[in-house]
Amino acid sequence: MTSSTTRGPRSIVVTGAGSAAAAPDVVVLAIAIRVDADDVSTALARSATTVTEVSAAAAKHGLAQRDIGSTGAGVQPRWDKDGQAVVGYTAYHQLRLVVRSLDTVGAVVSACAAAAGNTLSVDSISLDLSDRAPLERSALDAAYAHALAKATQLASLAGAALGQVRTLQEGTGGGWVPPSPMYAMKSMGGAMDSMPIQAGENTVTASVTVEWELVDPS
Repeated sequence: MTSSTTRGPRSIVVTGAGSAAAAPDVVVLAIAIRVDADDVSTALARSATTVTEVSAAAAKHGLAQRDIGSTGAGVQPRWDKDGQAVVGYTAYHQLRLVVRSLDTVGAVVSACAAAAGNTLSVDSISLDLSDRAPLERSALDAAYAHALAKATQLASLAGAALGQVRTLQEGTGGGWVPPSPMYAMKSMGGAMDSMPIQAGENTVTASVTVEWELVDPS
């Protein structure tokens, strides 16, 4: 009685990582309007008026309608110091402003502050790219090239060569790494036109896992 074992084609599985970076070309401002009043209707009306004035001020400084959007709104009661009685209401409205010229960020914030006064708060300033697709493609290209280089070296060490790709899978470890915005913000009551934004670089990372057949070297 004899037995035999049939072995399938040899293969190698390698994971590659890559990244690509570029200077951001837009600044995203998350701002909020908070208006206090004795009753709900007054708070909401004043909030709506202020939002309209802030939006108009942003538009005068070059923001298109698509770059001015609401992200949240509501009204909440205000309580006395003992938390027993309602003493008024606060209406809030959150806006997302996309500034496509880094040099005008300070002027935009100043204009919004002038329109809203002390009801305005700047919740965050972040940097972004208007189009991430080219960066994502470059990161994937780099990840595949990294995997190919590793697989070629390992195959050579094993006395083999790479054949056809058997499987190819994009990894889940890739992502978007925005820079931390660096800026010098003066008080809301002062001039902010000179607020500098240091853009730095945005980075996209990607990973791929590739399986190649191993063949005899020619």
